Amino acid sequence: MSSGDIEVELREAELPLVRPFRTSRGVETSKRVLLLRWSPPGSTAATAGWAECGADPEPTYYPEYIATVRLALADVLVPMAREIAAGDGPLLPRLRAALADLPGMPLAKSALESAVLDAELRACGMPLRTYLGGDRERIPVGVSVGIPDSIDELLDWVSGYLDDGYRRIKLKVRPGWDVEPLRAVREAFGDALPLQVDANQAYRTSDIPHLLGLDAFGLLLLEQPFPADDLLGHARLAADLATPVCLDESITSVGATAAAISLGATDSVNIKPARVGGYPIARSIHDLCAAHGVPVFCGGMLETGIGRAMNLALACLPNFTLPGDISATSRYYERDITQHFELVDGHLVPPEGPGSGAIVDHDVLDDVTTAVTML
Repeated sequence: MSSGDIEVELREAELPLVRPFRTSRGVETSKRVLLLRWSPPGSTAATAGWAECGADPEPTYYPEYIATVRLALADVLVPMAREIAAGDGPLLPRLRAALADLPGMPLAKSALESAVLDAELRACGMPLRTYLGGDRERIPVGVSVGIPDSIDELLDWVSGYLDDGYRRIKLKVRPGWDVEPLRAVREAFGDALPLQVDANQAYRTSDIPHLLGLDAFGLLLLEQPFPADDLLGHARLAADLATPVCLDESITSVGATAAAISLGATDSVNIKPARVGGYPIARSIHDLCAAHGVPVFCGGMLETGIGRAMNLALACLPNFTLPGDISATSRYYERDITQHFELVDGHLVPPEGPGSGAIVDHDVLDDVTTAVTML
């Protein structure tokens, strides 16, 4: 392959959200997203590889953010990939080996590797879920409910999501917004409602006595109450809390996952492929958790259809036994940049076709694009 014949496009887009999404770390009213297109020689619009970067506009959730990812891709990762592509042998395994030798940059690495993977799978006609080893045809999904302005608004939202058919409700919580909303939801919808909470690192170990009180609400799990690096704090909590503890932001690699399991810091794991460096690494984390009897689910980051299609492929693996955060398109967007994915009896159906199966709607994509850079 001639590296000079490869087209690499970075495209930034902004899509308005159906409703604001507030967590303990901030509020979003629109989704600014960085997309990467990898087009090898001879590829067409249908066979080019697409990936969605998990970076936010500002470093409020991850250290990487859109500006730093653009810099990493332009200055380091894409030139490296072009050089590797000019050599002999299949590109993907050689690219993966080179990326593994570079420290940091998981969001940028994931975007590049995922676009290359999508292109190579499209070229050979293989679906991503087959490549990853998944065989499920329907994925049970829940919904993540942001922090509203009032209890009444929360109850309206939850009622609507249950009417839509979601299999599980996850409430975002923070100090001062936990016991009251949980009590209201339980009183309104009953103890049989599958309910969990996500703190996005908002608590500290001094809050353990307070968090133990959440056992009263019969939760499926309590997700990431403490900072990502506080595995010992999570282990302390897990030892006394009847509610299972789930780790999310702490899960940054296979090694971090192994450490969390070894310490007893987690009973389940939220796998976000972008955060760990891509889908093959996410599969390895899935396999590690399966070997230790730790169930997993696929987390969400308000993805467009490009990221949602890839997440659905990952969630076809057998240890994704908990309903994921891969919500339907209409949960977030009136218009998406691919085909829509909507609930069927509380499930989403992974798309057919090679690669991720996402079909980019170039008219919509052009409408929401704010910047295009060829690398």
